[in-house]
Amino acid sequence: MSVIRVVILTFEGVSLFHLSVPGMVFGASDGPALARYEVLYCAQMPGQIRSDQGVIIEVPHGLDVMADADIIIVPAWSDAGEPTSPELTAALRQANEQGKLIVGLCLGAFALGHAGLLDGREATTHWVAREMFAQSFPHTLFRPDVLYVADGNIITSAGTVAAIDCCLHLLRERHGSEAANHVARLLVTPPHRAGGQAQYIERPLPRCANDDRLPGVLEWARENLSQTLSVDALAEVAKMSRRTFTRRFREATGTTVSKWLNTERVARAQQLLETTDLSIELITAEAGFGTPLALRQQFAAQLGTSPSSYRRNFNSQTSQVVP
Repeated sequence: MSVIRVVILTFEGVSLFHLSVPGMVFGASDGPALARYEVLYCAQMPGQIRSDQGVIIEVPHGLDVMADADIIIVPAWSDAGEPTSPELTAALRQANEQGKLIVGLCLGAFALGHAGLLDGREATTHWVAREMFAQSFPHTLFRPDVLYVADGNIITSAGTVAAIDCCLHLLRERHGSEAANHVARLLVTPPHRAGGQAQYIERPLPRCANDDRLPGVLEWARENLSQTLSVDALAEVAKMSRRTFTRRFREATGTTVSKWLNTERVARAQQLLETTDLSIELITAEAGFGTPLALRQQFAAQLGTSPSSYRRNFNSQTSQVVP
């Protein structure tokens, strides 16, 4: 079994979350991955490093370990405006010249930019730093809206949790959807958000309702998505007037009935596309969309892809393993 070495850069104020994500994704020991990953941590000066959460971390390796890495990961740079040191710049440039895969998570893209690795390349970073990034690296083809983007051997990702999407993408590229989906389930996270998906999408999450009847209505609606679920029908199940139900629904979910139903129906369609061979027409009906066109429109709006493309990429029965 081949071993793929992943080296993660650490520094004062490093994101503890970003240090953990690659280890969780690549270190899943019982997954169907075709290779074993060795995750190492390095710093310009080995020794004790204080993370952004105040946790002291013992880092055993120096930058020289990058020479033997297959993948180098740079977490969110603690000070986006601070240039990389001459030593780190040299190590990253050498790795780039050797064609190693280099990943900048979130504000880690700034470190790659400061090292001169992003000139003429597509890149992204956290949306809150989009103006600073564009001004700092005018020769970079900045993609401010996407979750992650790959350009040759350089990959950059958006805000904090997009690090998980990015690392799952790396796993999927090498070992196919089954491996990535398995690890995603271990992490209890969605198995896939396409790189081209917008960084921020209004996807309302249910909050605690102030009426005992409303949570039951939400569960009933999820179990009956294939039906025509009008506001009046749901209000009847809740035994409320239309006006009262509409008000309490927004209080409980933060959105409208229509938007909530579309989100739930897309999630149901994703599940069916990933786990079954049902036709698009049957999935349309099962998820409660009136027509395949409506299904495609909601997939495009919410996920930035089509149902057919989603199935090709993430149904384990149809995915291909990438050598």
